[in-house]
Amino acid sequence: MEKLLIVVDYQKDFVDGSLGFPGAEKLEEKIVSLIKEFEGNGDDVVFTKDVHEENYSSTEEGKNLPVPHCIRNSGGEEYFGKVDELSKGHLVFEKPTFPSGKLYEYLKDKSYKEVALCGVDTSICVIANAVMAKAALPNAHIVVYSEASGSGDKEAEAIAIKAMKRLQIEVR
Repeated sequence: MEKLLIVVDYQKDFVDGSLGFPGAEKLEEKIVSLIKEFEGNGDDVVFTKDVHEENYSSTEEGKNLPVPHCIRNSGGEEYFGKVDELSKGHLVFEKPTFPSGKLYEYLKDKSYKEVALCGVDTSICVIANAVMAKAALPNAHIVVYSEASGSGDKEAEAIAIKAMKRLQIEVR
């Protein structure tokens, strides 16, 4: 496979739960379309999944983002809508913070020519995983599909997009 799609954290708590934002549910159709396109082309698709434990509020992230979310077995950590069913049969990288170290380990031994990302939150987890993918595969073309990604903070999203472009990550 030459191409990979990474679906970042399209989970209930980020769509209509504790960290949900207006318009997040509208991303579902675009994300589903990308998953099906990549699958149909024989390309790889993987998912990241933000999962925290009950002690979230005592973690570094919890101290700085004091909104419990994606707590294991709460239901909020599950994928939203049709993405939940589409994730089955694909690799899922659980992560306790913004980028996935396990995804980095997976990527560094691959030879993908293009790595695409979509999902939420553009200004936090999408950018973190895009930069991480760039570090794991410095010669791959990294792309973020902005129409299939989003953030509740549009100013932070614009800053993240500008930063990604400066880091030679294409934002479509």
